[in-house]
Amino acid sequence: MIGVFDSGVGGLTVHRALVHRLPQADFTYLADQANAPYGVKTGEEIVELTKAGCIRLFERGASLVVLACNTASAIALRRLQQTWLPGYRKEIGRPVNILGIIVPTIEAATGLPWEHEAERRGEKAEKVDILGVFATQATVRSRVYEIEIDKRKQDLAVFSEPCPELVPLIEGDASAVDLAKAVEAHVQALKARIGRFPDRVVLGCTHYEIIADIFRAALPAGTPLIQQPASTADALELYLERHPDYVQGTSGSRVFLTTGTPGPQNGLVRGFWGGPVTFDAA
Repeated sequence: MIGVFDSGVGGLTVHRALVHRLPQADFTYLADQANAPYGVKTGEEIVELTKAGCIRLFERGASLVVLACNTASAIALRRLQQTWLPGYRKEIGRPVNILGIIVPTIEAATGLPWEHEAERRGEKAEKVDILGVFATQATVRSRVYEIEIDKRKQDLAVFSEPCPELVPLIEGDASAVDLAKAVEAHVQALKARIGRFPDRVVLGCTHYEIIADIFRAALPAGTPLIQQPASTADALELYLERHPDYVQGTSGSRVFLTTGTPGPQNGLVRGFWGGPVTFDAA
């Protein structure tokens, strides 16, 4: 079984892409809504909450957990992989792993494999494209997109815009008018810092994919959006081909869990998903 973890409903954008790509696999989605949003929390809090979510999914039989959350991927993933997961594998006696969504997103944004490193020649690129990243405060504070893209591509400059109110608005089923006002304000704030609109954009929080059309309306027509769900589905499919020892299941089961209040999710989620989504208690 494959687990998908997020602080709330945003990870459903990635989850939907994963189940479409791997329809036969068994998936359990866990939303830590009792502790959302993650973007305003400290690094230590994010690490501990992410670890707790992964343990819940591993205890339910997951062999892989996909962190469908930019904040968890940026802050917690590497630390959990390096300092916690090796001991946990020995403790439970089976292969398990945690994957994130930032690596495939950066590969899609740069058009380069993660292993690629740019040559440092000490001279400026003649033409620099600008990538705008809209994300949570914690993801922006980590500077993960700036750092990792700079290692790989010298002619792509990254400008990030923190959007602290968007996750609570989306989780709270805000109106399209309120969401459009908030998104427009962030797009204009980023434009003011850059001096122009970005050439392309990453919606660096999976919640924002739910309102991707609102971002498209606030940006110049035709501005490319890097699609995290599709990039993550591509990466997971390739990973499973290379690592067949991770059990993905064959019955196509779909389980939705929350640490918050169980029941149907809000209208924004229903509209995005194309029908009702009901969470059970974790």
